Amino acid sequence: MLQSAETILDLYELDAEWSEEQRAIVEQVRRYVNNEVLPCIGEHHNNETFPAEIIPTLKQLGLLEAVASGDMDPITYGLVMRELERGSSALRSILSVQGSLVMGAVSMFGSDEHKKTWLPELGTMDKWGCFGLTEPDFGSNPSGMLTRAERVSGGYKISGAKSWITNATKADMAVVWAKLDGKIRAFVVETDRKGFETRDIKGKWSFRSSSTGQLLMDNVEVPESALMEKSTSIGSALKCLNQARYSIVWGVVGAARGCLEETVMYLKERVQFDGKPLASHQLIQNKFAWMAAEITGMELIAKRLGELKAQDQVKPVHVSLAKMNNCRKAIEVARTCRELLGANGIHSEYHVGRRMVDLETVLTYEGTEHIHSLIVGQHLTGIAAYS
Repeated sequence: MLQSAETILDLYELDAEWSEEQRAIVEQVRRYVNNEVLPCIGEHHNNETFPAEIIPTLKQLGLLEAVASGDMDPITYGLVMRELERGSSALRSILSVQGSLVMGAVSMFGSDEHKKTWLPELGTMDKWGCFGLTEPDFGSNPSGMLTRAERVSGGYKISGAKSWITNATKADMAVVWAKLDGKIRAFVVETDRKGFETRDIKGKWSFRSSSTGQLLMDNVEVPESALMEKSTSIGSALKCLNQARYSIVWGVVGAARGCLEETVMYLKERVQFDGKPLASHQLIQNKFAWMAAEITGMELIAKRLGELKAQDQVKPVHVSLAKMNNCRKAIEVARTCRELLGANGIHSEYHVGRRMVDLETVLTYEGTEHIHSLIVGQHLTGIAAYS
């Protein structure tokens, strides 16, 4: 029945565009989500706990190993993110932070030694990383960061705080962005160093199954080799963020598809008014059609962005347009599905409500909708409204 719903949602027959290898990977990740993620993720969301029991089977998929080796093309990576977020936005975020932000930073800006030391074990998820950019007082304006690095004999001392960091309390290493001599640079910092502390952020009503926390650094000493020499400015950090935003653009397609799949199946079985299923009523079908059109548009945008990425043609405005559009459409689909499920839409027996509140985080992080709209607006007008 689930496969039938997925086929129905492929209105523009995009699945026919994927290679046999891509379809096989999608099916493998889909089975993993159905068998391992969906049965337990609701309970972890309710209890605000990290789903540690699914990590061993997640490792076996070898997804990040393929990323580390360069064997996964952008479209395949996007399809994987789509399927993972059909299970959980928080789960997709855990993977995309590790694969796009952390491994991306090491790949783009790290030394050969950084790559040799960290990429293999980050790829197998035997080691975990986090990306320390956002600060308690500086989210949308990362260039205002207060974290500082100063030169000392044999290396550097780093002091400051980072907040809303995915994988913070699980991480073995952190890519920490700090101002050194007035310029924003990246450092590889092991989390067991003296003066380095992590704290969970509790009380979230979104991303409750994510290990989200703070990094607190008090004169943390690191060697000279900790500096990522190729990181030169805030622009370096933004390049990493664009990698993660690409994951989001695809991921939210999966969240929206998951909501609509579940809602179509439910309303085809839910009988009301003269013994007819709710799905037979005109107002319901009108909303189904609108949501299917929006999801198709989202996937076409994601596919085109993947093509541009494969051709090394991606510009910041491409990423901003896709992130802004797809996150907004996904949350609108989720809210509509929640409404159509009626009272059951707020019960954890169904996944729509959890997906909906998790998408509130996705709408906000890696650049809010408003910030991305200003980037698109600058492209259209030539005027930087944010400066």
